[in-house]
Amino acid sequence: MSTSVSLTGGQVLTPHGDLEAADLHMAEGRIVEAPATDGLSIDCRGYHVLPGIVDVHGDAFELELHPRPGVDIAFPIAMGSVDRQLLSNGITTAYHGLTISWEPGARSLDAGRRFMDGLAGLRPRLTADHRVQLRWETFAHDAVDDIALWLDQEPTPAVAFNDHTTSTVEKVKAGKHEKLGQWAQRAGLSTDAYLAEVDGVWCRAPEVPAKVREVAGLARKQGAVMLSHDERYIGERTLHRDLGICVCEFPLAPEVAADALANGEPVIMGGPNVIRGGSHTGAQSAEEAIGEGLCSVLASDYYYPSLLHAAERLVQHRVQSLSDAWRLISTNPAAAMRLADRGTTEVGRRADVVVLDCSGPWRLVHTIVGGRVMSFGR
Repeated sequence: MSTSVSLTGGQVLTPHGDLEAADLHMAEGRIVEAPATDGLSIDCRGYHVLPGIVDVHGDAFELELHPRPGVDIAFPIAMGSVDRQLLSNGITTAYHGLTISWEPGARSLDAGRRFMDGLAGLRPRLTADHRVQLRWETFAHDAVDDIALWLDQEPTPAVAFNDHTTSTVEKVKAGKHEKLGQWAQRAGLSTDAYLAEVDGVWCRAPEVPAKVREVAGLARKQGAVMLSHDERYIGERTLHRDLGICVCEFPLAPEVAADALANGEPVIMGGPNVIRGGSHTGAQSAEEAIGEGLCSVLASDYYYPSLLHAAERLVQHRVQSLSDAWRLISTNPAAAMRLADRGTTEVGRRADVVVLDCSGPWRLVHTIVGGRVMSFGR
């Protein structure tokens, strides 16, 4: 239950991108002009008051559901833990990157069905705004009918188009399959059995373009945000753009990112890439890309704390100002996902706000979702 709340005396990040000494008032889950006479007042002197973080792609929930190979945790327990992790890291809106693959195990179609059913039932009990990015493996053709059903749900899922099958086949053929054992273990298979699965789906390659067009058509019909994934060439970006897939996620080449931005399309890179000082896969440095103007959105990817601390690192390294760094994790991702009601402290927007102590290493003090206050100590 939300209540009337006033955050007083803090440095508020205004909709114009300035930090100003001001009070911020909330009522009925929205940011309002004036305080209520009987509302809660929170002293924010010495703190920054910022719009809540919007995570466009995070799959760290997988570790909560499956902490070890073959070990499954009950959905309400796992997702309750995820909810608390999001809030403790300032994430007020989260798109869970739910991989729908041809693989058996944790990323199978059956696992996806269980997740979607489980989240629909649990969502009213969660505090953060939990949404879904259907991370569809383009060789998982059996999933198309399910995707059509899920796209009819509220809130409408986003759809990401992933082709990890082709790169897997290329790596196996080249003898570069360092992660093969890890992938097989995730699927609950031996390495040989996993390779047999890969061989079995590879014959679908000629059908993939038509399936991509079909799923893109379903998503367009429902007004769903569509994202590409791991594009290597401008030609791939152009092809996806023509299908309405207009968010460029984790591009593998700077020229792809540049092409997307030149066409007014968001470019997403990973927060862990920033806080680690580089990509764990050898891809482009996100910090360098941001400095070169080639990244407009950061995602938590596989580590929820990365968004808050990526912004901190960008400020400390003088790559960006605090307001510009915060735009990467709040305003811009909200716009990329067409969430016009959040990502700013403008009057009338959702009361999704974080209170941050930046006097030393950054420390979250309060996370507010729809006017509900969660406190983490002073």
